[in-house]
Amino acid sequence: MQLFLSVVTLAVSASAFAPATDNAASTVSLSATRRDSFAAFTAAVVAAPSIASAVAGDSPKFSVFGIIGDGKSMSEGAAYGSDQATRVYSPYSVYDARSDKSVFKDTDPGIPIRKKAIIAESRVRLTKIEPYIAKKQWFNVRDELTRYMYSLRDSMVYFTTDAKTKAAAKKFFVSLEKLDISAKQRKGDVAEKARQECIVNLDAFIALI
Repeated sequence: MQLFLSVVTLAVSASAFAPATDNAASTVSLSATRRDSFAAFTAAVVAAPSIASAVAGDSPKFSVFGIIGDGKSMSEGAAYGSDQATRVYSPYSVYDARSDKSVFKDTDPGIPIRKKAIIAESRVRLTKIEPYIAKKQWFNVRDELTRYMYSLRDSMVYFTTDAKTKAAAKKFFVSLEKLDISAKQRKGDVAEKARQECIVNLDAFIALI
């Protein structure tokens, strides 16, 4: 019924707002437009009953937590794994790299190269912070810690494979957090000391990987 009313409204609107002119050519054009609108309206009225009854009697095409609905629907993958025989990770997820269906592979030789590049560039960013501290531009200090260095922690954790690398990473993280906190508190001397510690500790970590 709603579809029927929508078609009627469309047809009436098309004819009601058609431009009105005095010449014969425009009159013929207007008549043709009205005929086309009426033909479209008639076709929609004829098709409406078949559209409305096309899915009559079919079961619901959805699943609610795998309990109610059609278990073959596309929404079944969002059932929180309550009715899944296999893992529900996306094939593009980094959390299921061991799966045969996974597109992402943690054995990709390019991964350590990219992560080392992130660590190296992050060290460069630490050197850029020095003039910001001197000028008391604390917003720039904190922006530099997050603008590129957001992925630094993840990249370092990737290489923490033994006790030495874990200890070195932890020592760096502590100095990095000290730098961030001192920037929030606007303590210039403390921030500069923490920045220097970050570079020393990061160099120590880089030497181990």
